[in-house]
Amino acid sequence: MEAHLLAVMLEDDAPAFPFLALLVSGGHTMLVHVQGIGAYTILGETLDDAVGEAFDKTAKLLGLGYPGGPLLARLAEEGDGRRFEFPRPMTDRPGLDFSFSGLKTYTMNTLHASHADDRLRADIACAFQKAVVDTLLIKCRRALDQTGLDQLVVAGGVGANKLLRKSLKGLEDLGQAKVFYPRTEFCTDNGAMIAYAGCLRLQAGHCEPLRVSARARWPMDAIRPQ
Repeated sequence: MEAHLLAVMLEDDAPAFPFLALLVSGGHTMLVHVQGIGAYTILGETLDDAVGEAFDKTAKLLGLGYPGGPLLARLAEEGDGRRFEFPRPMTDRPGLDFSFSGLKTYTMNTLHASHADDRLRADIACAFQKAVVDTLLIKCRRALDQTGLDQLVVAGGVGANKLLRKSLKGLEDLGQAKVFYPRTEFCTDNGAMIAYAGCLRLQAGHCEPLRVSARARWPMDAIRPQ
């Protein structure tokens, strides 16, 4: 996830430290206060499904293929956003954590309560995507207010979602924050971001012996600072 977070530094228009980062992928959803290379404070994260995982599982409910995120987003463009109003999970309470499993269940119940046809699936996809994006937007605004930061980096595969980018542009239009993204090909898993993060670590004098112990989990806020 450090490589995802730093992928934006490969762009000509890169943010200066410190900044807020929204990391959204198939395996992670978190808000991170980034003070510098290796200096990360996790402000909030998902309590269950990651947002990309929720997209994929919901796409499967709708009979779409895998990976489901881009397919659901494409189907949502054909839907009527006024037909259904889905909940915005955990936005009615303080804090910056996320939860998407209940939204997935809400989607399943809505699908089963009606006769499933192409129109219904498109309308459900539209409502689901809007609920997810609104939730991410609300949490980003809250994190910016709490930290006083005015730069937001969006990284990870879900960062390529068109509706998310359009919604977050509102932060710039209101003067609340400047939003930065890696180019689209650097949003998903790629070798360039891994090489860049490794290069920074090597330049900082960090190295590991040829014989190392594997870590199944390595929290970002436990990474050694540069």
